Amino acid sequence: MIHSVKCNKPSFKNIKFEPGFNVILAERTKESTKKDSRNGLGKSTLIEIIHFCLGGNKGETLKKAELKDWSFTLDLDLGNKRYSITRNTLKEGKIVIDGDCSGWPVKPETDKNTGEQVLSIREWTKVLGVLMFDLQYSYPDLKYAPTFRSLISYFIRRDGKQGGFLNPFQQYKAQKEWDKQVNNAFLLDLGWEYASKWQILKDRVNVIDQIKQEAKSGILSNLMGTIGELDALKIRLQDQITREGQQLRDFKVHPQYKNIETEANQLTFKIHELANMNIMDRNLIEHYEANLREEAEAKPEAVTKMYEEAKIHFPNALAKRIDDVLSFHKQVVINRKEFLNSEMERIKQNIAEREQQISSLSYARVELMRVLEKHGALEEYTELQNKQQRLVAELNELNIRIENLRKFEQGKNAITVEKVTLKQQASTDLDERRGKKELATLLFNSNSKALYDAPGILSIDISETGFKFNVSIKRSGSHGIGNMEIFCYDLMLAQIWAQKAKSPIFLIHDSIIFADVDERQTAMALELAEKESKERRLQYICTLNSDTLPTKDFSKDFKLEQYVRMRLTDATEDGGLLGQRF
Repeated sequence: MIHSVKCNKPSFKNIKFEPGFNVILAERTKESTKKDSRNGLGKSTLIEIIHFCLGGNKGETLKKAELKDWSFTLDLDLGNKRYSITRNTLKEGKIVIDGDCSGWPVKPETDKNTGEQVLSIREWTKVLGVLMFDLQYSYPDLKYAPTFRSLISYFIRRDGKQGGFLNPFQQYKAQKEWDKQVNNAFLLDLGWEYASKWQILKDRVNVIDQIKQEAKSGILSNLMGTIGELDALKIRLQDQITREGQQLRDFKVHPQYKNIETEANQLTFKIHELANMNIMDRNLIEHYEANLREEAEAKPEAVTKMYEEAKIHFPNALAKRIDDVLSFHKQVVINRKEFLNSEMERIKQNIAEREQQISSLSYARVELMRVLEKHGALEEYTELQNKQQRLVAELNELNIRIENLRKFEQGKNAITVEKVTLKQQASTDLDERRGKKELATLLFNSNSKALYDAPGILSIDISETGFKFNVSIKRSGSHGIGNMEIFCYDLMLAQIWAQKAKSPIFLIHDSIIFADVDERQTAMALELAEKESKERRLQYICTLNSDTLPTKDFSKDFKLEQYVRMRLTDATEDGGLLGQRF
């Protein structure tokens, strides 16, 4: 049980609790205005502080700058011993413990500066799980197991913004399905391990779905996804890799490959240049030879005949002159022939010399080409190597895809079998725990009848996806019945754990649970909580608003006033829990 909540700031209103039924009352006074908010008095903040001391994260209020370096202390019983637990908003990573920790699964460390016993938050919540719910110390290290923080949140639900009052089986808005199944099954003393196995199975389904998706993507996405087709592609790739790998192994890199290649290219260019020059010279020789064939000597008979045909008298002096001209022309022709013959000889000599040069250059080029044929350039080798690596990468991806498809096919079949087996095992286990199930069902039904005089149903089933929990109270026309289903469920859990818990159990409800509830049902719920907390080893703490108290609906012998441990008021600036407004 919780004995008190305190703070190191003098403005804070320390609260002492008693065994059994406890009320924190927020009062509206005549002096307050409509702008005042009882929500700012500290009812929900009190629940934040208790969660904070029990290892929870800071709530909205405790994050405010005005509460920086505030230390809150929770006095409570753990096992058969009393402890004071202190946590500072600035140094929130550790808990200061005052009490005998000799029987704890992990011993607190001693702060060298203060001499205080301290624990990290992680170790603290593990210790609380052992001391309050008999959790194994190793549970928090498991992937899907009940944790103290989840379990305690069913006994101390946070306000509506956190989603703590959405339904009985959910204690915060973003709570995952597996977390609901595991922790509710544990609290009801059912086989929570099966809920854990279901989630592990769901994880495998997700992995298989991911494998299937990956098998359809990547560089091979254009192929059909049968293993046979992929095996055929694999064989082709392996053969190509083998052949090109041998080429790569046989490849020889010449250190002067580029220089040799450049020299060979230069020789080729020179050979082509010489060959072109020879072609031009041979064409020139042919031209000279044609000129020689066309060159003819001038004949005097032709000139005489021309004159005779013109009936012109050919004088002797002119005949002599013609002979002189013909003699000169003949000499010119002789000189020209000698020149052309001389030129042709010179050109032929040049051609012969070039042919000799071409032969020499060609031989040198052949020698260079032999070197190039037997060797390769580093760049060429690198390109072949890169190609080989790309093929190997493609083969690796193909192997992964084939393996994924095989796993997918095998996994689908295995999971189908495991689902059936797991459901059978969980159903058998639930039947073997029939007594636990009946106890929870009867307690919930009893609580419902106390509020509505109508049966309440708590159903627990095993489905294809795990535990299925549901509650219903057959009472139509009543306001806030959903909140009362939560109330009956929470009280049922407290009733069960009051009998089995290693530490005195407590149940804390924020006033929001009574919002929109008929006054009669609110009164009966409070009286039921008072009765059960008195008869069982159970502490019940609730926060209430003075202007919504169902005073007229309380039984005559029920005196709420005697259970009020603290009154918070908006009459003054320091009337709230923190003693200040901000």
